[in-house]
Amino acid sequence: MNDRKQHVIKMAHQLFIDKGFQATSIQDILEYSGISKGTFYNYFSSKNELLIALFKMIYTKMEHERNELLIGQDPSNIQTFMKQVELQMNTNRTNKLISLFEEVYFSNDAELKEFIKQSQLRMVRWIYERFIDIFGENKKPYLVDCAIMFTGILHHNLKYFGMAHESNTGIHQVVRYTVDRVAKMVDEVAETGEQLIQPEFLDNWLPSCQKLNQSFQQKLDQTITTLKKALHSDEEQSKCHELLDFVQGELLYSKNPRKFLIESALLSLKTDQIFLEKKELQQLDQLVTAYFTQSEEID
Repeated sequence: MNDRKQHVIKMAHQLFIDKGFQATSIQDILEYSGISKGTFYNYFSSKNELLIALFKMIYTKMEHERNELLIGQDPSNIQTFMKQVELQMNTNRTNKLISLFEEVYFSNDAELKEFIKQSQLRMVRWIYERFIDIFGENKKPYLVDCAIMFTGILHHNLKYFGMAHESNTGIHQVVRYTVDRVAKMVDEVAETGEQLIQPEFLDNWLPSCQKLNQSFQQKLDQTITTLKKALHSDEEQSKCHELLDFVQGELLYSKNPRKFLIESALLSLKTDQIFLEKKELQQLDQLVTAYFTQSEEID
């Protein structure tokens, strides 16, 4: 994403925090960011698309940092999971995302509501997959229920802890307390053998994520990060960063990733001199091929 486009997103983000998403007009964004209407529509087709780009930008960075916490660590270590959750909660709080989510969720905009719903489902899926790492395959049938309970309990614990202490501190304490309680619940639910929601429903809700397991996401993130580090000049960064972000965004966030556009972006990257001998570009190509091969098998 080029610097100017990133600047517009950041300025709009500040306006959404100060005035609210619905109360902020495109004209407000133009005046606050100092761009023309033509430039705005060159970047975004609508205010909705800008908001989605904002969410994607924040969460792409957060997911990269979250994956980095796992590097060299035992995935079954529950302390590492706590750190990952704290990172996400701090990201939400720093960027005032909860208030934006709530405003969008209670609006009548179908596109934005669907995006928020998909984001929430991806969060449940990530927790479910991390719970498998932590609690084991034998408890897998019960871990979607536990992941859903964890998200609800964590959200309300944070909300009411903040009200009780009239401060925004305490994320570490709340996360640790909630994880400890849910760890006990996992054992209890597994002992009863009861299921409310089967794991297969996640595949129905997020069909494009069936192949996006934790390992795939980490490999994709690490490969793209390495390729970005190979860039030097501003011109290289602007063009190639945007292409790499596009490929990553399509695979991670699009309900129906557009294969022909991803292949077109890869072709552009392959013809760039900077990447000619980079094995990571071949790895990215292989990851994309594997992704769509598995998609076709599922379909």
